[in-house]
Amino acid sequence: MIENSFAITGTFIAYLIAMLLIGYVAYKRTSNSADYFLGGRTLGPWPAALSAGASDMSGWLLLGLPGYAFAAGLESLWLAGGLLLGTYLNWLICAKRLRTYSITTENALTMPEFLARRFDDNSKLIQTISAFFILMFFLFYTSSGLVAGGKLFETVFGLDYSIAVIVGTVCVVSYTLFGGFLAVSWTDLVQGLLMAAALMIVPIAAMSGGPVDLADSLSAKNPELMTLFNDVKGQPLSAIAIISLAAWGLGYFGQPHILARFKATRSNADISTARRIAVGWTALSMAGAILVGLVGILYVDNQLAGSLDDGERIFMLLVNSIFHPVMAGILLAAILAAIMSTADSQLLVSSSALAEDFYKQVFRPDASSDEIVMVGRVAVIVLSIIALVLAMNPDSTVLGLVSYAWAGFGAAFGPALLISLFWKDMNRHGALAGIITGALTVVIWKQLSGGIFDLYEIVPGFILASVAIVAFSKATGGAPQKVKAQFDTYEKNLVEFK
Repeated sequence: MIENSFAITGTFIAYLIAMLLIGYVAYKRTSNSADYFLGGRTLGPWPAALSAGASDMSGWLLLGLPGYAFAAGLESLWLAGGLLLGTYLNWLICAKRLRTYSITTENALTMPEFLARRFDDNSKLIQTISAFFILMFFLFYTSSGLVAGGKLFETVFGLDYSIAVIVGTVCVVSYTLFGGFLAVSWTDLVQGLLMAAALMIVPIAAMSGGPVDLADSLSAKNPELMTLFNDVKGQPLSAIAIISLAAWGLGYFGQPHILARFKATRSNADISTARRIAVGWTALSMAGAILVGLVGILYVDNQLAGSLDDGERIFMLLVNSIFHPVMAGILLAAILAAIMSTADSQLLVSSSALAEDFYKQVFRPDASSDEIVMVGRVAVIVLSIIALVLAMNPDSTVLGLVSYAWAGFGAAFGPALLISLFWKDMNRHGALAGIITGALTVVIWKQLSGGIFDLYEIVPGFILASVAIVAFSKATGGAPQKVKAQFDTYEKNLVEFK
């Protein structure tokens, strides 16, 4: 347990106050549902890029990935490489097209709303089914952040795990509740910079002799830690294992909280700059996270006789051991930054799905903008309580919870979104088939094991969803003329929008 010094406590309190102040300023600038759920589409390249990155990586970046590198060595590069490629392709392929098409479809705010208008779905099936899966998978995703928060507050302050999770939840909800998308995006900018700085500072400070000595020391301890194609026991990595790790990159195309940043960007011209910032930030941050895990192997071996009950705590352990309490407090606040930056985004997207895609569409089509914002804020509280209940198991792992939710979103929405941006003849039947097939494949595949079922569930989910979209669209006659005309307008706007 980290010594609960006045310096660390003071740093955390100062950090929380700063985030709350940002939330308050954003609250004063939030006047309607478009502001609350999408920030009025005013994000410049820096907040768009770092908000997408910070909300993407979460506590997983400072706990889950270092913990995986601590356990598996350079095998973790397959996972990091897949994510880096996915980040780049998502910004390159989706960002400008999604922003343009969401404006073309009468300024659609949420992903379900965009898909419904893209396919002229007056039945509301696409919107309600999409919202259902968003709520289901985000409860697991948000829970992963609350688990990370529980581990942080338990370790730093010596709190009981259950109390620690509750404290972390209150921190996240407090400013998401009032500030909405602007609060989330502005705080993500600050938090993204803090996360990247922490992940570069900690491993550099912990390496006594530089990268070459680190590699030599790890090779002397276990040469398999420094190989890409064997596991730590010297067994060759199977094709299924490598594909499963690299396939994490597929998940980017279906993550609502990341895709929302594309729609909220100020202009299409800003997206190229934002892409370079986002890819650079992701590369530096993941390199730092892997280095934390690798350095941690030697530290635990030398200082703790090779024993650490929970590898996901390695970042916290190194920070406490190396730095002065004031600096330790700042670096540990980076974990809180990572947790808050993702959990707030997930709560906001979930609340928008409940308010815009369920409440407004099913129960109150004539609801005012103020009423929708109020329902969204109530939804933040309700959803956070449910996620809190799911997070109460202290044996939950951050990586395990993220893995399931990431696959669910990637398979359910990735193919539907990608194909909708490029194929004019896709119709509502194909979209529905793809969303349902992708989501159900992930849920069912996750329950099976052995042989091909050891493959990460996002891979079969993504493939089967894509097949379902094409097959059902063709079998039902393709897109109607109205939908094709809208697609033509969108392609024209791609050229004209600056």
